[in-house]
Amino acid sequence: MSDDLRELPLRERKKLRTRRALAETALRLFTERGYDATTLDDLCDTVEVSKRTFFRNYRSKEDVALAADSDLWSAYLDHVATLELDGPLLDTLRRALDTTLGAMDPDWDRRFLATRELSEDVPALQSHSLGYCQDTTRAMVETVTERARGDIDEVRLRLTVEIFVAAWRTASLRWTAQGGRGGRDGLMKLVEETFALLPDALTCSV
Repeated sequence: MSDDLRELPLRERKKLRTRRALAETALRLFTERGYDATTLDDLCDTVEVSKRTFFRNYRSKEDVALAADSDLWSAYLDHVATLELDGPLLDTLRRALDTTLGAMDPDWDRRFLATRELSEDVPALQSHSLGYCQDTTRAMVETVTERARGDIDEVRLRLTVEIFVAAWRTASLRWTAQGGRGGRDGLMKLVEETFALLPDALTCSV
């Protein structure tokens, strides 16, 4: 990511550094002191920015706590928006996820694991995370619709995206439960294994 930073104009580099500093400091303070015990004033004082600067970067305390999630899905949607969609959509979405995960900054998986663990203990973050997941799913449907060639059946599209999101959540929750074993490679392996189980899952009986 440092190479990417150097390619940006100075003003954009400063904005990105501030955004990262807020996210990384928030995660550290929330983990060390507790989410409810840490105020936005505490965070802004530690990073030495104003609340106005905070709200230029994040909408809320919940948003900054879940920055690792939004970093991933913002990058993912940007990538999907560049694709020529051809062939099975689920396979295309899965390959795009592999590409996006591989391109995240070296420290992303540590931050993502800490975010997931924090979310497990904070009801407000659980609720916000579910809302963010719905927003992302909606954005993914819109992005794919814009990129699709010709007409696309809305029901099938939504089912495909929902299945994709469910598979990702299953894999990431497994990885979190394992304490992030194997780091980024471990997460990507679990993603591969989970998607491979989809055909059996669709015909599962008890």
